[in-house]
Amino acid sequence: MTDLLNADQGQDAHPIHLVDEGSFDDWKKSQPPRIRTLLEASRYTGKQGYQWLVLPGEGEDDWSVVTTVADVDDLSPWCLAKLAEELPEGRYRLAGDKDPGPAKLGWILAQHRYGRYKSDVEERGARTLLTNAPADIERTALAAEATLLVRDMIDTPTADMGPDRIEAQVREVADRFHAEVEVIKGDALEQGYPMIHAVGKAASRQHAPRLIELTWGKEDAPRLAVVGKGVAFDSGGLDIKAASGMRLMKKDMGGAAHALALALMVMGRNLPVRLHLLIPAVENAISEESFRPGDIITSRKGLTVEIDNTDAEGRLILGDALHKAGEEAAPDLLVDFATLTGAARVALGPDLPAMFATDDALAAAIAARGGAVGDDVWRMPLWEGYDEMLASGIADLSNSAQGSFAGCITAALFLKRFIPDCDWVHFDTFGWRPTAKPGRPKGGEAYGLRATFAYLEERYGP
Repeated sequence: MTDLLNADQGQDAHPIHLVDEGSFDDWKKSQPPRIRTLLEASRYTGKQGYQWLVLPGEGEDDWSVVTTVADVDDLSPWCLAKLAEELPEGRYRLAGDKDPGPAKLGWILAQHRYGRYKSDVEERGARTLLTNAPADIERTALAAEATLLVRDMIDTPTADMGPDRIEAQVREVADRFHAEVEVIKGDALEQGYPMIHAVGKAASRQHAPRLIELTWGKEDAPRLAVVGKGVAFDSGGLDIKAASGMRLMKKDMGGAAHALALALMVMGRNLPVRLHLLIPAVENAISEESFRPGDIITSRKGLTVEIDNTDAEGRLILGDALHKAGEEAAPDLLVDFATLTGAARVALGPDLPAMFATDDALAAAIAARGGAVGDDVWRMPLWEGYDEMLASGIADLSNSAQGSFAGCITAALFLKRFIPDCDWVHFDTFGWRPTAKPGRPKGGEAYGLRATFAYLEERYGP
């Protein structure tokens, strides 16, 4: 990806002039008459919506580009993405020796196409952006790689992204950074992680359930545990979903994709932590082996859980994994990602992941970092007054609250029963972009990933 970003060493490149509504008129006055005439003939007014225009120079290849952004002094990650999608192959730099800053990320992401299953993918040469901040190139490329890992894993159909392939993806990342991987499945899973086994036991042999663990870093470093929901497909189980609700359920492993991508960033930046990644990977299928409404499962922690709804399966597999994260020693910080509830989408829509946290300062810091890097999150309350909604008459708790109220809160409260005594952040994310925007195609999407990593750099960085 670094071929899309290069250090500016005076190479030939086409200038990109950035304007906003406030600066356009002065910029236009500074241009030669032929450029002003072209702008007027093209009705380019400097308002947002007029995305870009090629400006001819004196020679055949001597041309530049003007594009309108919201604020020339506060660039967003996406303000150059449309240019990166549409400009021809070549090198570009911002005019006036201005550095693209956060827009470098969108420049890279806009040039990626998920073409695994297409026979007519358009092959285009690289559009390379020059930067006078070369130290940012590696960091930006890593953020782009992690984002694309999330997108591509989610976009891949379940036939090619079952629990076995999720495991393979973890191993690929682990090999790159010399991390250790352990996978628990079969009898060991059934005996040691009964909720993970119960959810996944109805799947075919090649999609057998498993708990995937990756460890990396010095053992005496602060412990960072990252957990991701890896439901490769969610039929709903015996409480089967309607067809419309099942159509996008290949994305139900989006939490696992986020967790692996965060691990990639932690290792890629060599943060001084002892990383413990846990991904419970299952398919919530339907067969004679399916777990049933009314069943009672004894979790790894020892709490008994009455199954009210087999479609509330993600919290079950996370419960076992979250408890495991604190068995050896309580982490310094525990973060989990999950495509957990439709209630979070109803409350916040697709673009804002619901964030729950046990510490006010922690939540505020992640939200602040998210705003700074263009990856917003929204805190929701862990209001214990709703804990009674998870009561069961014959078990320690139910896996699904009675009624439709506060669904994402009660799901988070269920998870809270299984966390160790540590700082905890839980993201209930959609993991999917329903409509395309520049640099952000329709399909799998990473939400809260860059916000969390920016916070981790602040917490554990030098």
